[in-house]
Amino acid sequence: MEQAVKITMVIAYLAVLLGIGVVASRRVKDLRDFFAGGKNLGFLSVAFSARATGESAWLLLGLTGMGAAVGVKAMWIVFGEILGVGLAWLWMARRFKRLTDNYDSITMPDYLESRFQDTTQRLRMASAFALVVFVTIYVSAQIDATGAAFETFLGWNYFVGAGIGFAVVLAYSTFGGFVAVAWSDVFQGTLMFVGLIALPIAGVMAAGGWGEVSTGLTAIDPNLLSWSGAEAWTGLLVLEVVGFLVIGFGFMGSPQIFVRFIALRDEGEIGKGAAVAIIWTVLADTGAVLTGMIGRHLLTEPGQDVAQILGNGGQNVLPLLTEHLFPLIIVGLYVAIVLSAIMSTIDSLLVVAASALVRDGYQKIRHPDMADADLLKASRNATLGLALIALVLAMTVAITTPDRTVFWFVIFGWSGISATFCPTVILSLFWARFTGKGALAAMTGGFLSVPFFKFIAPHIDLLAAPVAALSELPPALAVSFLCGIIVSLVDRDGAPDGAAEELKAVA
Repeated sequence: MEQAVKITMVIAYLAVLLGIGVVASRRVKDLRDFFAGGKNLGFLSVAFSARATGESAWLLLGLTGMGAAVGVKAMWIVFGEILGVGLAWLWMARRFKRLTDNYDSITMPDYLESRFQDTTQRLRMASAFALVVFVTIYVSAQIDATGAAFETFLGWNYFVGAGIGFAVVLAYSTFGGFVAVAWSDVFQGTLMFVGLIALPIAGVMAAGGWGEVSTGLTAIDPNLLSWSGAEAWTGLLVLEVVGFLVIGFGFMGSPQIFVRFIALRDEGEIGKGAAVAIIWTVLADTGAVLTGMIGRHLLTEPGQDVAQILGNGGQNVLPLLTEHLFPLIIVGLYVAIVLSAIMSTIDSLLVVAASALVRDGYQKIRHPDMADADLLKASRNATLGLALIALVLAMTVAITTPDRTVFWFVIFGWSGISATFCPTVILSLFWARFTGKGALAAMTGGFLSVPFFKFIAPHIDLLAAPVAALSELPPALAVSFLCGIIVSLVDRDGAPDGAAEELKAVA
């Protein structure tokens, strides 16, 4: 009976997604529709799509787990996300929308090539390559989370769960393209938002009030209520908090987020979209951390091994808490909510990666006269091929790294995309002196720095401790910014003609 209820809810959820894909596929007539929704979406679709895409399994499993593992210290991540989302919408979106409309861009590489008047196509090739590499890694992390979600909620074999979730999201994103992704993200983003508000409220009520939760957490570990996660601040703890804050920086230029601004019907939608996106972030992200903290109080006792009860990094706290609090029908709904977080990111990333491979790597460089019908078919094939590669990667990581956590697996892919693109996009929007060579240097530096600081720096004595505290993203962003600025300053004659006037006009 228990399994039947949960499975029924999952089937209903997956059926809705497939229905969205079928309806959306009828709206896809050409490449512009497939990759940018015809540049005719409203603020609600774009805001929900941007938030659902930006959060992923990282929010439902990773951030709730961080709340359970480190307590209130995880709120630094929330502050960073609010700042990143707010700046992306209020500081960058209008300029970016105006420029991409001027250039008639439908992908991030389109924008970069036009902004720097690059006739060598090096920027397009570099950005397409980076997107294919890190988006594939990011998608593999989401597939891994799908398997973990089915395993935890339904008791299914991890590999079966990953395969089923993968097949459904591939079906609707392959045929419906960006339109299906945006429509499904409104549905999925709403589920995520409601679920993350309702769960901590129910948990506090079950615990007898926040005072009981606070008392219980103090008994388990007083540091769970400390902003530093310890009795006193140290230099390494400060670096760790900086690392948490900087995670939100990835919203300021990542292609899978900024393509949503391209898809807006006009810039008048930006203000309303910003309000929706910021409110969503404040409430949903705070709810995620509180869910983890409440789960730590209700599900564990002092002295117990958190990983043994709640999984590595506490990442099973949300499914375990829902089963502790709710009847079966609601637990089944939360299965769908977790899958929403995962699939809303997979679909978006696959469309972005396919656009990089087909439009930027195939059409623009090799076959500029290729017919739209052939390009649309190639895009769907590319989506399928990239998804299969991501599936193989996820299965390989699952077999070889059993102690991984959703949080840090996702953060690696997120860091790669962010370090490659965010400094370049920011400088391109606000610094007229930024050159094409500087942009290429910034992207290359960011791209290479992420694996360096993740895999090599921890084995260098001088770097090991600070990098472990910061994680790979902050130093990789710093390298990217420095490379872009220094190379642009040296490249004295490389600034595009009319760049200063152009940026002034869109300010």
